[in-house]
Amino acid sequence: MLLDPALQTLFDKMPELASYPIWDKSPAEARRDFKQFCQFAEPKGVAIGKSEDIKAGETPIRSYTPVAAGGGALPAIVYFHGGGFVMGDLDCYDALCRTLANESGCRVMSVDYRLAPEHKFPAAIEDSFIALKWVEENAPDLFIDPNRLAVAGDSAGGNIAAVVTHLAKANKGTPEIAFQLLIYPATRLGAVAGARSTSTGYFLDAKAIERLHSFYIPNGAKPDNPGLSPLEAKDFSGLPPAYIVTAGFDPLRDDGIAYAEKLKKAGVPVMQVDYPSMIHGFFSMQGLIPLSNQAIAAAAHAVKKALDEAG
Repeated sequence: MLLDPALQTLFDKMPELASYPIWDKSPAEARRDFKQFCQFAEPKGVAIGKSEDIKAGETPIRSYTPVAAGGGALPAIVYFHGGGFVMGDLDCYDALCRTLANESGCRVMSVDYRLAPEHKFPAAIEDSFIALKWVEENAPDLFIDPNRLAVAGDSAGGNIAAVVTHLAKANKGTPEIAFQLLIYPATRLGAVAGARSTSTGYFLDAKAIERLHSFYIPNGAKPDNPGLSPLEAKDFSGLPPAYIVTAGFDPLRDDGIAYAEKLKKAGVPVMQVDYPSMIHGFFSMQGLIPLSNQAIAAAAHAVKKALDEAG
């Protein structure tokens, strides 16, 4: 596999971007640097019909209405951001959520869940599931069609999206999730697989994964708990259709593919799309990588098609 030319050029010019030593950073330092990189890598001035900060109980949400949206109820995507459960916020993912809203024609609800290590598992899951239920319960006031509701997330957010989908199933199908978009999801925590230890992950490697997971996983907790590692869930039947994105230069790639295979074996419709020249986090690099924009558009169109059919 060859690295995308745009990425290769970027790393040739700025080699310090190829590896970030999170193991030497405090959470506060990592959050600051992550935010700076997001601002550097995002496209500038992405138009949006409307952006509004609201709350689901105590959890902040940013609502995005796509450009040229009509006055009726829209399908919705509840989005959980990445950042290893430690970094990231609504501002870091603002451009991505704007693009996702415009490309999908959906109202995007971006959830600002609590972060580790101040708030270890299951705080992020609790916040996210409460926010998801709140969106469904308040759908009429939010001009959302509750029958066309998707969850989405990248990296740690992909983990959260997968976990809340299992929780909704266990909760007798409430909230009713019609589709799941999992972008290079972290489906197995705690264990550092051989593929991770040998992979040139850029931005993310085995050492970084271990550090981030140590912040999120409580002392004494078993990583094979499906709430931490959805890949370890016993039953995948009856889950909503999925679109799963993986990247060639990503240590999480194998676990994302394994999750897609478990869904398929359980009879769940799955489209698993791999970008062999890409790295972990590339959806948040629209301002640097042309392929990022194409990948977001493809994922958004898959969500739109699925939610149109659900309606």
